Amino acid sequence: MTALPGARDLAELVRLPAVLTVPGDAWSGAAWSGVAAGSGGALMPLGSALLYWSGMALNDWADREVDAVERPERVIPSGRIPASTALAVAGALGAAGLAATAVVGGPRALRVSVPLALLVATYDVVVKDSPVGPLAMASTRGLDVLLGAVAGPGHGPGAAAAPAVSVAVHTVGVTLLSRGEVHGTRPAAVLAALASTASAAALLVGATLRDPAAGGNDRRAALVLAAAYAAVVAGAQARALTDPGAARVRAATGAGMGGLTLLQSAWLAARGRTVAAVAVAGAGPLLRRAARAVSPT
Repeated sequence: MTALPGARDLAELVRLPAVLTVPGDAWSGAAWSGVAAGSGGALMPLGSALLYWSGMALNDWADREVDAVERPERVIPSGRIPASTALAVAGALGAAGLAATAVVGGPRALRVSVPLALLVATYDVVVKDSPVGPLAMASTRGLDVLLGAVAGPGHGPGAAAAPAVSVAVHTVGVTLLSRGEVHGTRPAAVLAALASTASAAALLVGATLRDPAAGGNDRRAALVLAAAYAAVVAGAQARALTDPGAARVRAATGAGMGGLTLLQSAWLAARGRTVAAVAVAGAGPLLRRAARAVSPT
């Protein structure tokens, strides 16, 4: 009889700290689509988190043979979690995530969460290492933003297009860099990541300055957070440009993951969601501390 995996092993399988980057997606989508702060939009990140963990577990299952060579310390190649158990965990978390989105947002949410779940599985199992891999991963984060837009009565997903595209563009850059975490990368890949960061910030600034619903203080807070995002993420990427070896690339990838919370919080601040913006911005430092115990990448 196979022993049940321990809590620490499960935390490594699903990259537990990385889930801190998830709530800001749905909350941003809810804010820009006009979903009330106290409605189901506040709970939609639960479904997003379960789908995210499902994707992480499925990723390790799909990568088990490569990890046996490149990262033998991971939970499947090290024997701490059998491959079949990891696959079962991924399936259970995915089903729970879809159920949670249905409870919060009903059939409208399923019209977003089902394609999101399918795209996560497609990325992990089929296209991750292909040229379209970064675009597929970026699309999952964009859909996660739109999931918040259907969490309650509001203007619908179209109103959340700007934050969805911004988060997706950011994710393209981080995903490109993450491919070089083991062996390093080419300067061209780092330049592409820098361009993604600049584009994500530009989308945020442009939308904030044009938004008639943004008050003066909200707009200023959003612009300050946008500047912080650019400094944190682009700064780490610039250092990787001077030395695109594995260590600098891993650092830049980690900065991109944590810096996403600054981008999300800026989108929230622009719409006056101060409490959510502070909570999401605070998730970045928490992620860095948690990463000392369990790697988020």
